[in-house]
Amino acid sequence: MHWQRITFNPAQMGGQACIRGLRIPVATVVRCVASGMTHAEILLAYPDLEEADITEALNYAATLTEDRVIPLRPTGS
Repeated sequence: MHWQRITFNPAQMGGQACIRGLRIPVATVVRCVASGMTHAEILLAYPDLEEADITEALNYAATLTEDRVIPLRPTGS
């Protein structure tokens, strides 16, 4: 998937996923939502963000959780 608002720059924020080249990591936005902040509160706390940034950050995080883990049966016994 191509992200229009998620950027990666090794010279910025250690290369972690950020919003539109800003020094606002996707993880920060997702943590704000997870802590119960409304979109309006997040936009007030981070005036450079736009509503679409929050939406894409959440979609990016959801995509990362789509990996499937297949538990292995214990060996031996």
